[in-house]
Amino acid sequence: MPVRTILPGLATAFLSCCATYDVPDNLESVAVGDGYQAQYRDIDVARSDAEFLRSARINESKCLPLRGGVEAQQNGGKGSGFSAAALRGERLTRNDLVDIRVGDDETFNGDYVISRDGTLKLPFLRPIPAQGRTTDQIEDDIASQLLSDAFYDELPRISVRVADFASVTVGVSGAVFEPHSVEIGGVTGDQVDGRRQDALGASSEGRNLSAALRAAGGVRPDADISAVTVRRGATVYRLDMRGVFRGQNVVDIMLLTGDEIDVPSRQCFQEDLMRPSPISPPGVSMFLSNLTQPATNNAASAIGQTVREVPYGTRYMQAVIDSNCVGGARGTSADRSSVLFSRNPVTGVSVVIERDIEDLLRRADRDDFDPYLLPGDALACYDSAVTNVTEIGRVIGVIGAAALLREKS
Repeated sequence: MPVRTILPGLATAFLSCCATYDVPDNLESVAVGDGYQAQYRDIDVARSDAEFLRSARINESKCLPLRGGVEAQQNGGKGSGFSAAALRGERLTRNDLVDIRVGDDETFNGDYVISRDGTLKLPFLRPIPAQGRTTDQIEDDIASQLLSDAFYDELPRISVRVADFASVTVGVSGAVFEPHSVEIGGVTGDQVDGRRQDALGASSEGRNLSAALRAAGGVRPDADISAVTVRRGATVYRLDMRGVFRGQNVVDIMLLTGDEIDVPSRQCFQEDLMRPSPISPPGVSMFLSNLTQPATNNAASAIGQTVREVPYGTRYMQAVIDSNCVGGARGTSADRSSVLFSRNPVTGVSVVIERDIEDLLRRADRDDFDPYLLPGDALACYDSAVTNVTEIGRVIGVIGAAALLREKS
């Protein structure tokens, strides 16, 4: 077939690809602000008639009341009146290594590991409960047995000191991004500090409640951090952790193997939780696709092979700029669009949000339509119409040249 017959058909086929696509459909009523965050809603108002900063009020309208506010505790469903302050301080758990000294008595002096049943087993003495107890309480139990069993007439000096804290395994559920059983407090071989290992009493923050929440992906924006519960055995403690976002001393207790943590949900998006903190996600690993001109691939666009790490609290527009979707020559690069793929972490329902980048950039009410990024979000960039036409022309030229060569041969 002659080249003059091929090229018009190709041009018509390629230009048909420039047709406008439908707005993405979503199961949730995202367009009117009924998605996980109101910032997902469509930009359906004129700039002159914009009602500024409505998203915060829309998000707050769905919030359940705070459950906490004061430290409280329940025991078997019955109010016991105990304070959660009983959880503070260093408490031992299974597999902790302790150094015990009873005067100069070589019979008892040495290093001991707390057994799987939560007890310390010293020679000639009955097993001493250690799980969840302090070193002072263990010293008192040792002294009581030494006197009652007539090992000593007068009580010797007794010392119980932690030589090494073991890792602990706890369950984390509720309004966190990755609810599951986590192991925290372990130290890899390349991070071991020999001097600290040899020093008695060396402690670590690795077994704290905040470390467990981070290991479970961090608290979600819908979390009620005024009423984080810790179940230890048959006892449930309620902790108010709002101080972590207020620059105040936060309740951050040391956990034991077997503890169960639950973070309730307020069923609403809280913008004040969308910032870095000891209990927030460490960052957002965002999946990106940026194959726009003039870059020919992700590597040339300075984008990693699969994901890019951005700080927690990053917004859609910041991510678009970070992925090189904005800027360049106005004549060819303006009027680009991008699509955000996210998922409601409460319901698990996906959502797709499309934005005209230049329009969002120039809106005074942009914060109302500029969503926060969540862990696992994906972002795709699309070229401007001018770039699309240029690309179509290039492809037509390549195909036409190939057809011409075939015709000559």
